[in-house]
Amino acid sequence: MSLDLEDVKREVATANRVLANLGLATGLTAALGHASMRVPSESNHFFVKGREYQFDALAIMEAEDMVMCDTEGFLIAGRAGLTQCSEVKIHACIYKTHPQVQSVVHVHPRYTILMSILTGSLKPMCQEGAELVRDTLPIYPHVKTIQSDAEGMEVANLLGGHKAMLLLGHGAVTTGKSLSEAVMGMAQLEEQARMNYLAYCAQGKDYNYLPGGLIDEMSNRTPLYEQPHFKDVLKGRPPVRDGIWNYQKRAASRKE
Repeated sequence: MSLDLEDVKREVATANRVLANLGLATGLTAALGHASMRVPSESNHFFVKGREYQFDALAIMEAEDMVMCDTEGFLIAGRAGLTQCSEVKIHACIYKTHPQVQSVVHVHPRYTILMSILTGSLKPMCQEGAELVRDTLPIYPHVKTIQSDAEGMEVANLLGGHKAMLLLGHGAVTTGKSLSEAVMGMAQLEEQARMNYLAYCAQGKDYNYLPGGLIDEMSNRTPLYEQPHFKDVLKGRPPVRDGIWNYQKRAASRKE
């Protein structure tokens, strides 16, 4: 079932609240960051958290607080008084150059920022998010906010075929074919960064991490639905594993 504009606005508002619930936009960074989603029926438009709210925090965003922008970063629609987010060009330029991307997230996660300064990279330390950081992530080598088209295009081009990238001393960007992939990808990225930081503190800059061969064992294997004890249950389909995202959405839902 295709989503209408109101559905998309609600989904994006919920995603922003989930980011806060996950601890990725709290305290000093409560207003810093934004989740967005491309409008399925209008590929050159997307909804995203804006700015100029009386009370600005991802944790309190509602559907009516979302603004629609185009892939040039211009404001198309939104509640009177609201503007695009300052770094709308992160979203606009990625959507413009990566047609497969349906969702973009940018926040300022503390451990990810630390590791962008200390080592400039993240190593796989646990299952959750290991494939996301297996290859060296691109890093935008400036701490400034992304405001111009040139800066936005530099970020989009640096992202390349990766699903995530670091912004030096600033934060991170994750993308996905869905809101859940982009949001949970950011949560996994920050968990990997936290474990990288703990390892760095415990062992020094040459700390141990999971080798590529072990990551291969996770991804290059017989699908679960082809295992004899799952064939009759899954009937040739991959298992559905979106329960954590759905729980986070419910936890961030608004009671009527």
